[in-house]
Amino acid sequence: MVNGQWYPPEWPDRIRALADGTLTPVVPRRAATVLLLRDPGPAVHLLRRSTSMAFAGGAYAYPGGGVDPRDDDRAVGWAGPPRAWWAERLGVAESAAQAIVCAAVRETYEEAGVLLAGPDPESVVGDTTGDGWEADRAALVARELSFAEFLDRRGLVLRSDLLGPWARWITPEFEARRYDTWFFVAALPEGQRTRNASTEADRTVWTTPAEAAAGYDRGELLMMPPTIATLRALTPYGTVAQVLAGAAGRDLTPVLARARMERGELVLSWPGHEEFTRHVPTTGRAVPATTTDRAVPATTDRTGGLPA
Repeated sequence: MVNGQWYPPEWPDRIRALADGTLTPVVPRRAATVLLLRDPGPAVHLLRRSTSMAFAGGAYAYPGGGVDPRDDDRAVGWAGPPRAWWAERLGVAESAAQAIVCAAVRETYEEAGVLLAGPDPESVVGDTTGDGWEADRAALVARELSFAEFLDRRGLVLRSDLLGPWARWITPEFEARRYDTWFFVAALPEGQRTRNASTEADRTVWTTPAEAAAGYDRGELLMMPPTIATLRALTPYGTVAQVLAGAAGRDLTPVLARARMERGELVLSWPGHEEFTRHVPTTGRAVPATTTDRAVPATTDRTGGLPA
């Protein structure tokens, strides 16, 4: 393996089935994920999916997940750019734009314990620890509580202005689980701490994008194409403020992998991201990537929170 690109062994067969018409693509589910950032570095927060998981086990990713049907509840407390602005920026209807933004904030709280919300449009909660907060977070995870109900119970408004739209990737048509995912950047709010609150992760880490990308390039950190691509896009920036300012000019044209036949080989490519191109033999299976995970950056916190 020359790098840490995640590549499941069943892809070649599924690509062939898609090409010959025996595989019908699954409609992608809308999702959102957040690149939490802090200075100096800037550093980015990553979690490692549990190695026992069937899908992308052992791969590093960001907090995130699918849209909850109730995320478009108009009763949600809202601050920042109006829904119409978000709809235009994300390229969707207003209700879908709210749902995507809500999913980004909700999933970040569910998986990292970080909440981008405050009692008014100018402030952010400073501490989300304690039994009461944990009970509410667990209710959100179990879908016993909608995000709108959670905010109302706490007297909070969602701070959409704290998010910067960064990228959009759609899972390839030949994948069994498909997501249409919007990536956002956000600064870790003052006074809050990340922790591994996800049942799907066995490790969290704060590291610079350059360190993480180097680990991927050496084949020591396993990542899916959207993760390493968004990490590489962060490397030119020296501060969190610069990243957030740069989000305004980001192209949100969705990236969708394509498969084609070329000189007897299946060629898998992601438009605009040539480093992920794969040439797959027309017979046999591709060997899946593995990871030794030897080079974990020094800022790793195996229990979840920020280093002291």
